[in-house]
Amino acid sequence: MKRKEMTDQLAVTDQWDICVIGGGATGLGVAVDAASRGLRTVLFERFDFAKGTSSRSTKLVHGGVRYLQQGNIRLVMDALSERGLMMKNAPHLVKNQSFVIPNYEWWESPFYGFGLKAYDWMAGNLGLGSTEFLSLEETLAAAPTLDPNGLRGGIRYHDGQFDDSRMAIHLAMTAADHGAVVLNYFTVEEFIKESEDISGVMVTDSLTGSQYRIKAKAVINATGVFSDSILKMDVPDAASVISPSQGIHLVLDKEFLPEDTAIMIPRTDDGRVLFAVPWHHKIIIGTTDTPVEQAEIEPKAREEEIDFVLQHIRDYLTKEPTYEDIRSVFCGLRPLMKGTGKTAALSRDHQITVSASGLISITGGKWTTYRRMAEDTINVAIQRANLSMTPSLTATLPIHGYLEETDFNSALYYYGTDQEHILALVKQQPSLGDLIHDHFPYIKAEIHWAVKEEMCMTIEDFLARRSRMLFLDARASVEAAPVVAQVMSALLRKDESWVSQQIEAYSFLAKNYLPSDKSVNE
Repeated sequence: MKRKEMTDQLAVTDQWDICVIGGGATGLGVAVDAASRGLRTVLFERFDFAKGTSSRSTKLVHGGVRYLQQGNIRLVMDALSERGLMMKNAPHLVKNQSFVIPNYEWWESPFYGFGLKAYDWMAGNLGLGSTEFLSLEETLAAAPTLDPNGLRGGIRYHDGQFDDSRMAIHLAMTAADHGAVVLNYFTVEEFIKESEDISGVMVTDSLTGSQYRIKAKAVINATGVFSDSILKMDVPDAASVISPSQGIHLVLDKEFLPEDTAIMIPRTDDGRVLFAVPWHHKIIIGTTDTPVEQAEIEPKAREEEIDFVLQHIRDYLTKEPTYEDIRSVFCGLRPLMKGTGKTAALSRDHQITVSASGLISITGGKWTTYRRMAEDTINVAIQRANLSMTPSLTATLPIHGYLEETDFNSALYYYGTDQEHILALVKQQPSLGDLIHDHFPYIKAEIHWAVKEEMCMTIEDFLARRSRMLFLDARASVEAAPVVAQVMSALLRKDESWVSQQIEAYSFLAKNYLPSDKSVNE
């Protein structure tokens, strides 16, 4: 992904078949589906790829145990099918993760066991493993830090786990591999209309200030929690369709869950499930469900949300985490579709609408179903714009970096086949094998690769999404910022003022990922 080369294509392409607004999971999936069908495709992301919700998930590829409890069988079955396809198409990014549900009441084993056996059955031949009933000893062997007081046993089931923003970057690269132009830091300013019908967009390159007039046969709004703002750009008094809900996650050291088994708590006070999941040698615990009035690109975790997660997980662990144990806290917004009642009960299913002017909007959904959402969206776009109908290829399309038999213990596993290129950089220049920070396995060669091949434009892009330092240990990532800035400045030919500005901006941003110094009330 060469940003200048892609930007140059904007000036020489008279008309695109598909113009996608939004570079998160949904928009990138749409771009992959369109480009792989041979459609001339361009995508614009206002910030960086997966800057918003798509980098702030629980890192699960799953059917949704909660939706099974709600009786939404169709959504679960569709998601389980997509989970299997995602693992087949991106084996370097999606892995089988075992979960334990601890049982402290006599009825929990048969109740949850029956439901999870149904979960297995619905997955069919795309299942990841059979649900097992565990004795007390087997449960503690799988999760030795569980509170043994009153523990009767447990249930082990399987789901998928992945790195969300790495998947997003590789979707962007997959789209580019199939001829799409995908650009970050491009703002859609307004729609171009002819006889009241949308025929394109006016965009501005936020990094250079250059403006472009983009003509397209179909324009797709795939902006997630920001969908309403694009709808109002088309029709100023358009009704809101998104009811954003905020969810936070806490990141702790692995000592709180030292084995590779995750824990699932099936019911919290607000009716959600709580996960504690191993991820990049840390533990992610979440999530909450807090309605918010307005979508923000950098939502902030509230103190009461942090307390909620800590208090619930402390009920199940022998070592009780405090504020001092939190390495990072990150917050994301769910693009729930409008409804009634609590946001925990609103739909995550997706919906495609076409406005009077022809704007196609895809709303709702979740990471696991991104591919299906994209296929459905492009089918609508093809019909709406009278494009040549070619069946979607993405059910069997390998994602960039595809590598079977991935060693998930390898420090560079999430690059897939691109690992060899990064290791080649180290061979050419051994100093690129140096660690960026001693708390992380990331090396300087990854900065080079990110800048040259992954459209990494700022140190936040690298520290938050090309690597995951910000999400794993926010304080340590701030310490790493000067090293990243110096390496990037040389590659991007930036001066010391750029370095200073980048470090200052990043340090300010990272404060959102650090909880205030306090302890949860006993």
